[in-house]
Amino acid sequence: MSGSAYDYWLLDLDGTLVDVETEYVHDIFDEIGERFDLEFTRQEAEALWYGFGSERDRVLATHDIDRDRFWDVFHEVERPQARAEATHLYEDAAAFVPTLEGPVGLVTHCQAYLTDPVLSELGIDHWFDTVVCCTDDTGWKPDPGPIELARRQLGVKSHGQAGVLVGDDPKDVGAARNADIDAIHVTRRLPDQSGRAVRSDRRVASLSQLCE
Repeated sequence: MSGSAYDYWLLDLDGTLVDVETEYVHDIFDEIGERFDLEFTRQEAEALWYGFGSERDRVLATHDIDRDRFWDVFHEVERPQARAEATHLYEDAAAFVPTLEGPVGLVTHCQAYLTDPVLSELGIDHWFDTVVCCTDDTGWKPDPGPIELARRQLGVKSHGQAGVLVGDDPKDVGAARNADIDAIHVTRRLPDQSGRAVRSDRRVASLSQLCE
């Protein structure tokens, strides 16, 4: 498969193209824990950060933390430039994405105030013809709304043009299915870390496999 296999490409960000240093995650949740007067274990912090399967909800329920209040505190604690500086680009992403032909869009749960500094810090903002940061208005993956918005902004058709979403989260695969495009699952983590086995159109351990 090469970058010309599809008419357009949609890509997830966190865990697919980039990731953050583990210690940054734990520093953030140390501060969040202080706000709630509790201490998260390292495992709980990573479950809350990555949010695969039902693990995030399980941890919040264990500590009797309201979901909306959790996100309010999370966004208060996160510092965009610090997040950007703690983020690294996967080597396979650096080699793969610039080779793609046709429109390329980014569809991410990461909010714009965090996404923009990350893209700028890594020097990859020019990779994308559109960037969709999910909100309550667009919907959240696996809702197809963000995919549909990205397609409109890219000027591609939902029928007659072949598209794909590449992501590491089961929600990415679900969004692709709900939007009737192909899904490629990047298995950056073991199945027990991602919450469940994921059935996608293709599964790869590295984006370099998509060049084969």
